This record gives sequence, structure tokens and C-alpha cells, in this order.
Amino acid sequence: MKPILLIDVDGPLNPWAAKPSRRPEGYQTHRMRPTGWEQPWQKPLRVWLNPSHGSALQALPFDLVWCTTWAHEANEWIGPHIGLPDLPVIEWPDGAQQPRSGCVGGTFWKTRHVVDWAAGRPFAWIDDDFEDIDREYVTHEHDGPALLHWVSPRDGLLDRDFKALAQWAARLETDGEAA
Repeated sequence: MKPILLIDVDGPLNPWAAKPSRRPEGYQTHRMRPTGWEQPWQKPLRVWLNPSHGSALQALPFDLVWCTTWAHEANEWIGPHIGLPDLPVIEWPDGAQQPRSGCVGGTFWKTRHVVDWAAGRPFAWIDDDFEDIDREYVTHEHDGPALLHWVSPRDGLLDRDFKALAQWAARLETDGEAA
């Protein structure tokens, strides 16, 4: 069984922190109206996506899963623009989104839910909201290998990120942990 790659949208796939006047190289601009952006007076949400990321993610030796507040809408708004099929989605419980001060040990609000969802299965997680406390929590609470791979929200996924993910998965395979 392959390890899981948990994919956040904003940061890794949509470099939201890049200079607003300068779209990153290789990215395309999309205007979207996901849930919460339906009001006619609201400008559509600007999302930058790199169409090569879908095939690059699919080439990695992982089972891909959305790990984003976009939830199921990632399959509608994000996946088609980068060439991903519908993916499974981690569903967040109501009220899950909280500041770190309201979460277990000051972790990111997703962290506890990711560990529960993974249920010991090896996973790598790409996001832009990790801190050391999240890595420590996962180390102590998750019964399998895990990689929390921070991606710059200014740059989005880069070749070095894909390489790091592939190397981590290869080490798992070599150690016999992915089976």
C-alpha cells in the first residue's frame, strides 16, 4: 500500500503570498467563486495554479488526498485546472478551524484531525502552516511514518519539493514501511 500525500491548496498549489502584481512563472490566473464567494458584489477569488502540478503529483508514489479547507470543492475548482482526477477529501468537523491557542498544545487546527484520519498509515503532508509543535505532535501521536513538508506560500510547490517527497517515499519503500 502506498503512503498518502495530503495536499493543501492555498500555499502549495496556490501561492497566495506571492506579490499580487506578479504571477509566479508557470502559473495561470483563475477567477473562482467557491462557497463563501457567491455574493455578486464580491470580486471572484483570484487563484494561481500551475497546470504541470497535477501530472507531477500523480507521478509521485503516493495516494493523493485533499487536505484543505476547500474540501470537496477542490475537486471542482482546483483539480480540473491542474489535471487531477477527483480525489478523496479529509472532511473537517464543524468548528474545527480555530486559532492555535484553541487547539491541543497550540498545534495547527488541522493537525489532530490529520493524525486521526491517517490512523497510523504513512503520510506526507504539504501545507504552509506547520510549526515545530505540529511535527512534535505527529511524532508522538501518529503510529506510522509521517513527513510534514512546509511549502512557501510565496513560491508554491517547486521542483525541490517534488524531489523531497519522492525521496521520502523511496526511503519508506527501502525500509519496507510503505507495504
